[in-house]
Amino acid sequence: MLFASAVCAGALAIGIMLRRRHNIWDYPFAAGMLVLAAEAVCNALGAQLPNTAVLWQQWRLVVTSFLPGFWLLFSLTYARGNALEFVRRWRFPLAVAFLLPVGIALVFRSQLVFVPEGAAAKIAWRTPIGGAGLALSAVLLIGSILVITNLERTFRATVGTMRWRIKFMFIGTALLFAVRIYATTQMLLFRGVDSRWSVLESGALIVASILMLRSFFRTSSIDLDVYPSPSVIRGSLTVLLAGIYLLIVGAAAKLVAHMGGGNVFALEALLILVAIVLLVLLVQSDRLRVRMGRFVSRHFQRPLYDYRTVWRRFTEGTASQVDQAGLCRSLVRMVADIFQCLSVAIWIVDEKNESMVLAASTFLSEAKGRDLALSATEAGEVIQRFLEHPEPVDIETSQENFAVLLRRTHPCEFPRKENRVCLPMIARGQVIALLMLGDRVGGASFSTQDFDMLKCVGDHATANLLNVQLAHRLLQAKEMEAFQTMAAFFVHDLKNAASTLSLMLKNMPVHFDDPAFREDALRGVSKSVAHINHVIGRLGLLRSELKIRPALADLNAVVAEAVTGLDSEPGFSVVKELAELPKVTFDREQIAKVVTNLVLNAKEAMSGAGEVRLSTGRENGWVVLKVQDRGSGMSQEFIERSLFRPFQTTKKNGLGIGMFQSKMIVEVHGGRIAVASQPGAGTTFQVFLPAKTKAE
Repeated sequence: MLFASAVCAGALAIGIMLRRRHNIWDYPFAAGMLVLAAEAVCNALGAQLPNTAVLWQQWRLVVTSFLPGFWLLFSLTYARGNALEFVRRWRFPLAVAFLLPVGIALVFRSQLVFVPEGAAAKIAWRTPIGGAGLALSAVLLIGSILVITNLERTFRATVGTMRWRIKFMFIGTALLFAVRIYATTQMLLFRGVDSRWSVLESGALIVASILMLRSFFRTSSIDLDVYPSPSVIRGSLTVLLAGIYLLIVGAAAKLVAHMGGGNVFALEALLILVAIVLLVLLVQSDRLRVRMGRFVSRHFQRPLYDYRTVWRRFTEGTASQVDQAGLCRSLVRMVADIFQCLSVAIWIVDEKNESMVLAASTFLSEAKGRDLALSATEAGEVIQRFLEHPEPVDIETSQENFAVLLRRTHPCEFPRKENRVCLPMIARGQVIALLMLGDRVGGASFSTQDFDMLKCVGDHATANLLNVQLAHRLLQAKEMEAFQTMAAFFVHDLKNAASTLSLMLKNMPVHFDDPAFREDALRGVSKSVAHINHVIGRLGLLRSELKIRPALADLNAVVAEAVTGLDSEPGFSVVKELAELPKVTFDREQIAKVVTNLVLNAKEAMSGAGEVRLSTGRENGWVVLKVQDRGSGMSQEFIERSLFRPFQTTKKNGLGIGMFQSKMIVEVHGGRIAVASQPGAGTTFQVFLPAKTKAE
């Protein structure tokens, strides 16, 4: 069996790599299966050559140390449309999974297993492990749990046909690593490697290889685009079951160690594990849940749907969705779960009723959706039909041309093709989307009660989709308004610069021979170009992401450096009152921009003449910079409504970007800006920065 499992795993890895099309997860999967095959070979050679069993067990553990890295990478990428996002988020755990177990195995190889004196007769079936072996086993146990947890995250993010396609891969991998969790816990409890566990692992590998092969047959020519949430999974069934299993086994081990009978305990622990795995498989059966629901409805007169529960779930599932793509993905998942349909899709209709675009699906990828999309003429015919008859329709039994077209956009996965339904999502007399359902669990047809619930769900989904689309249009309108405002300022400044240059050009033929004129003209051109570049540079700040490079720095030194040269004009001065401060963490360059902008604003508020007072201090865990002037001041209404908004200014030549930029810089540091001002009495700005003494 050991060699057979190695052949199965190796053949599956080679077969996957020989496929024409490769997904990102094929490579870590193939590498992981090859590691399992090599591990099985080491186990087989150890069993065949008892005299070198310890040596082969050492090499088996070295080979096994490569498992966590490859399989964790596979679990983070398998079937995920946002795989790269997860890889970036998990880059440090991935590095640990690759380096830590391999480092332990290679550096402490001689301490992984050992032969106690006088125990040679027992080596044939149990090999004791050393401290390095225990540490490696603990890492392998944690890695196995993380692998199943990540695959569970992917599995829970799928519904319908997508779940049907990856179900065997999930079950096969869960079985494989559940058995490894069992074997690893036994290794930790009994501080030894039992050859009987290797036979169990080999059997699990053979079964898992068959299940995985079945899954690859289901997905061989299909793209899988699952988008699980990048947030930490809550209520993980894997973590719960693993915790329960480890708790039960740990308590039982103590009891058995006290009473004796370790062999019986190993069998009981295995039975506990098998029972948990069977329970998980039973819970994941869609067909069983459907049959139980129908049994209860038929024999206990309970309605097929709990409308209050469905309404609450829809409200909770859609309330947090603010973009069309996220909302559509949430809708297809909930619809598939409510009606137990494996294939659900939403096609968005454009405003001109000329095209339909796949927005989300439980079984179609974006590329497949583009291939199946209707032409403009075909889409117009379908949309016109639903404008005339705005009711859900069974497109399986209808022979009208619109039904034929819709059946083409919604191919079935299974031979029984009698349950495809289309619901038009209509708002304000316009079809905004089409909701397609098919492949019901068990091949059940839609009843009158199903259609009533579908209509109710469709109305709710339509309202949510319309709100998101209207919000998007409002955002576009605001962006256009901001662009027009920006363009107005830009054109105004360019017009002034162009007028200056135009005046010089008019006078150039008359005064070109005058050296003084040429000097003034050159100075004017230079000033105009500098002004244009300044405008462009400041406007560019609005479309670039603000990035900071925090480091320990002295705020007083930054303040002093930033105001150097700003008080060179007669009649204007900067008074500095800098208290002793510890070094704190901030971006020197960005905070210097804030200081410069506040001082220049104060100078302009006083028409270039007067005194600006700069002071620093500490206050309740903050370092504080205060800038005071005796200028024209601002009204409270302007401070509340306009001061920190772009393109809002009280200055003749200002763009209204400086304070907007300053607020962004301070807030990205985790700080805030406070303002106190009165018209005619001056203004005081206070910049609060967290007194962090190290980069975080």
